[in-house]
Amino acid sequence: MTPRVSVVVPSFNNAAYLAETMDSILAQTYDDFEVVVADHSSTDGTMDVARRYESDPRVRLLTTEAGGGAKRNWDRVSQEARGELIKLVCGDDTITPTSLQQQVAAFDAHPSAVLVASQRTLTDAAGKPLIAARGLGGLDGLVGGREAARTAVLAGSNIFGEPACVMMRRDALEKIGWWDNTHPYLIDQASFIEVSLQGDVVAIPESLASFRINAGQWSVRLAREQAHQAAGFHEKLRSENPDLLSANDVRIGNVKALLTSFMRRAVYIVLRHRMS
Repeated sequence: MTPRVSVVVPSFNNAAYLAETMDSILAQTYDDFEVVVADHSSTDGTMDVARRYESDPRVRLLTTEAGGGAKRNWDRVSQEARGELIKLVCGDDTITPTSLQQQVAAFDAHPSAVLVASQRTLTDAAGKPLIAARGLGGLDGLVGGREAARTAVLAGSNIFGEPACVMMRRDALEKIGWWDNTHPYLIDQASFIEVSLQGDVVAIPESLASFRINAGQWSVRLAREQAHQAAGFHEKLRSENPDLLSANDVRIGNVKALLTSFMRRAVYIVLRHRMS
């Protein structure tokens, strides 16, 4: 039987966290799903952790050759998905027990939806919550995909959240050529926006996932590069969809993307001091 949902887990040097990720996925209240794990040539024993789960009939394990950045492994594991619906959970994040159930129910209630997103909780490396119920940029319930895309640009940030917050129709992701790595810092946000433009979005204003913040260095150079890539994506989106965004929309989004990048840097600095 083909599962309704594929939860795909691209992993890379996640040995310290992968068991927590897998346990959160396998503890779902919804049961019509598979889990596909693809390890991207890790050197820290990540695959050894993954093998603890290979006896579970819901789990398939894959390996991905080194190189190609996140896109190579995200595409690899997504293309192996057999479900109608796909949810990518990175190898150090977690989802709540009702995550799949609530998001599948949203698709069932709204056949026009191509993407369902929830809020998320931000945690430190030890999994201690830092910020709860963050994301969505004020969206709630069924929203047109174009409105969601424009809201994301005007916010200058990824209102959809990290991949663990999102469930998509697999065919909609395939239609855009899988994960969009044109601007690597925006691989998830860009892909979510492009999928959203194919239909409607459902926003669930409840935290259904946890994203682990890495307290490593977030330099001024990286902040500027992320903002630069966001501006590039905004311009690309406007050129491809001239009736979606105005020049002023792009200017607002670019300024907010720059502010967001430096705010993120400040948060990471505070977090690094807190954990030292």
